[in-house]
Amino acid sequence: MHLPAYAHAAIRAALPALPSSRHVEAVDCCLCDRPFGDRVAVPLGPTPESGLHGCRDCLARLVAQARRRQSTALVRDAARSRAESAAWEAVKRKHLARLGGVRAAAEAVARLSADDEVEAVRVAWLLLSLESAYAWVPEAPEPPPSVGREDSELRDGGFRLDLAMVSAREGVADRLAYHVVNEAAPLDPGACEELECPEGCVGRHDLSEVDCGPDAIFEDLARHGITVDPPEDRAEERPVPPPRSAQQAAGGAAGERFASYAENCSAVLAHFGLAVDDDEVLLDAAAVGLVTDAWRDGPLDEIHAAPDGPGDGEVFAQSVDLYRRARTALAAAQDDRGALAAFVAVASDVRLPWAGESGFRLRSVSGPAAHLVLEFVEHVGNRVWFTTEVMREQGWRTALLHRAVTAAVRAPEHFGMPAWPAVVAAAMPRLAALDRSQAPRALHDLAAVEEALLKAPDRLGAAALDWLAGSAVLLGGPADGTEARS
Repeated sequence: MHLPAYAHAAIRAALPALPSSRHVEAVDCCLCDRPFGDRVAVPLGPTPESGLHGCRDCLARLVAQARRRQSTALVRDAARSRAESAAWEAVKRKHLARLGGVRAAAEAVARLSADDEVEAVRVAWLLLSLESAYAWVPEAPEPPPSVGREDSELRDGGFRLDLAMVSAREGVADRLAYHVVNEAAPLDPGACEELECPEGCVGRHDLSEVDCGPDAIFEDLARHGITVDPPEDRAEERPVPPPRSAQQAAGGAAGERFASYAENCSAVLAHFGLAVDDDEVLLDAAAVGLVTDAWRDGPLDEIHAAPDGPGDGEVFAQSVDLYRRARTALAAAQDDRGALAAFVAVASDVRLPWAGESGFRLRSVSGPAAHLVLEFVEHVGNRVWFTTEVMREQGWRTALLHRAVTAAVRAPEHFGMPAWPAVVAAAMPRLAALDRSQAPRALHDLAAVEEALLKAPDRLGAAALDWLAGSAVLLGGPADGTEARS
């Protein structure tokens, strides 16, 4: 059964995140989960002998769905897009003007809070009216799909307003705190002579700066029945709470979702012969799987096929660079799950030039494929979030096993996987037999090419990798005949 290129993304998106052993052994369709029986099992790769299989009915449905989606994208009305863009500009300018007005008011309140000539009660009223104006600022409007969601002006305008509100609140709080303390202070006319008070002093001598020291706050709270341990207290001397948080108490259902992940993942990886007992191999495979699922598979397929989308060599070079970043982030996530945010920031950055000396940027995509960039950014965030959830519920190693399954099923011969050296070894004789007179200069020295392919393919440059992809040198796979993908 022929599967057109435009349907690849829809098929990949429908594949199960964690295939069962029956899926891997081609007993059940991985799309509808029904036994094949006497139905034809269509291989979905990476080779006809290994990977997942689907039935004709499911694949025909997905191809039709992808065809309808492609047709809809191609017939978008340009005039309507221009009208939506013009209307959006008017809405955006109105919202920015509202943000600017409230921000200017907040900056003025911050200045007046430091002016001793303005009564404290007036400063308090100014803050109340400012907070009312801030509360009436509507949520940032959403642009129409034809314009896109990312708008730096709206984001920066909201950020500057929030900063101005913080400054105003801090200034007013500081002024009112000293005002209340000074009003409550007892009269002390006897100190007037010593302090050389001006004529008309009633004996109340206002404080303008107080330093209570680093520990007074803990003692003051204790008088109100609130115990907070000072930072100097050693953690081992404090009572240790039971190891169960409110999140864990409310997340029992989520825990059950991942309960059998480690066992199932280990079984699938054993089927593919991946040595999961080797932590380095597991980390490599998990990094490949994270890049494959979060970045390579999904909307990037259609962006890649767009007229101004990235070439094969650019996709290859960027995937290698992201593999290294994913490996670093996953290793750091053992101690800090927030480390995965660094991978998301780079993988979904639409302004970042891609690796391999490529000038491609995601924000440069135009035409019908432009709206897919936003889907791509959301897709990257969602898939990495899911990995973080597995890590939170079942631990770091189980999350690596889960991502390694993605690599074993979808990218067994990618750079970073154990089979990659065999792919390179099989490719070098093919490359040597080709006429490379018109090839990029980086491909003239075969020894240097082999070393770069093994250690850092992006070092060859996107142009050289594009030439290799066009000549299908790497697509023959290793000597055993399995197919390699880049």
